[in-house]
Amino acid sequence: MPLNEGHDGFAEELGEALRRTGDGFATEDGRELVAGGLTRGRRRLRRRRAATVTGGVLAFAVVGVGGIYGGNLLAGDEGATGAKGGKDSSVAAPKETTPPPPTKRPAPTLEVKDLAAVLKANTPAGTWTIPDEDGQGEYVSGVYQDGRGEAAVSVSLSRADETEEGGAGRVECPDETFVPHDGCTSEKLPNGDRLMVLQGYEYPDKRVETKNWRAVLLTRDGFLVDASEYNAPTEKDSAISRPNPPFSPAQLKALVTAEGWRPLFKQLIVPQKKPVLPGMDTAPPEVDGEAVRATLRSLLPKGLTVTSQGGEGEFAYVVVDDGKGKSLVQINVQKDMSDVAGELFAGATKLPDGRMVKVTEQPGEKGGAGVVWWTADMILPSGFRVVVSAFNTGAQHQDATRAKPALTTDQLKAIALDDKWLKFS
Repeated sequence: MPLNEGHDGFAEELGEALRRTGDGFATEDGRELVAGGLTRGRRRLRRRRAATVTGGVLAFAVVGVGGIYGGNLLAGDEGATGAKGGKDSSVAAPKETTPPPPTKRPAPTLEVKDLAAVLKANTPAGTWTIPDEDGQGEYVSGVYQDGRGEAAVSVSLSRADETEEGGAGRVECPDETFVPHDGCTSEKLPNGDRLMVLQGYEYPDKRVETKNWRAVLLTRDGFLVDASEYNAPTEKDSAISRPNPPFSPAQLKALVTAEGWRPLFKQLIVPQKKPVLPGMDTAPPEVDGEAVRATLRSLLPKGLTVTSQGGEGEFAYVVVDDGKGKSLVQINVQKDMSDVAGELFAGATKLPDGRMVKVTEQPGEKGGAGVVWWTADMILPSGFRVVVSAFNTGAQHQDATRAKPALTTDQLKAIALDDKWLKFS
């Protein structure tokens, strides 16, 4: 599931899907609906993005960088991420029950001028342009000028979810195989808070050299302070105005750990936990990501050295080297894909046991020069699908390191058709 525009689109649709599913319930973060609406929503949205899943992109849109580039998808608050809703929520409503009367979410309780005051007090001297300083919200954004070029800066405050995606996952450095960066640190502070400082890019494929440096603080009592800065006056679509964003990593750390934010935490909306409504679907067991990765490794041809690996849930990857250069190999295992089989497997070969398999060779799509992308895609009559891909580079956004992937299309096909995957069906 790309870490560029494809990621943004999926993140927007999933965030809006969850927000719409949560309308009418007295809850702030929508977690009560995970067992039903989120399960169905993921499935429908996955199908809508099925054409890009073969690149292993959809899985990492949520798992790998949900907290870093995708924002807090499940918080139900558009402000901190700047994401807008998708065109269609595609999430089925819960089964008919007798829920309590709809309750509208409270309006944000923070004054932007209070956020701006803390921001200005904890950054080097300079001039600020903050258009919405007289408004209300849980984030502040503006343009900073220190005489070396204008720079967009924003800070948001929020409650962390009680899950790894919403809390600890947002202060862990992203996997550089998918999210290129010039530096990242993640640490636990003496007071128990956790901090990540990332020197990354607005576009992971670096098609524009807009830098995005970011610091995220997760307090031990469950609050997030998320600060971003750029070397341009806007996040996107502006000419680069300076070599680097204005604040050093140490200054970003000082900003998010400033004591001035803490009195404002008390004004944040506190999510009210509600029981899952009767009649809602139960969430299926999560796929064991380590088992997926171990299975992939067991099926690799001999003579390959694994130099790095990762993934989670239904997605896994390894970077291999046969002495001729690095090659990324990645896999998705998916259930319940029967209703899109006709679309995805047009022209595929149908085997005597009913399985369909399709092999494709195409150029890479993440910006690396000379990258080729080979894929074997298999689906069972039950709808269980295995998609395995290989590239002639160790990371899709990097230039090709070899003429061809380390695995042939026949080897990819053999991996996709192997019976070892049936344990995940």
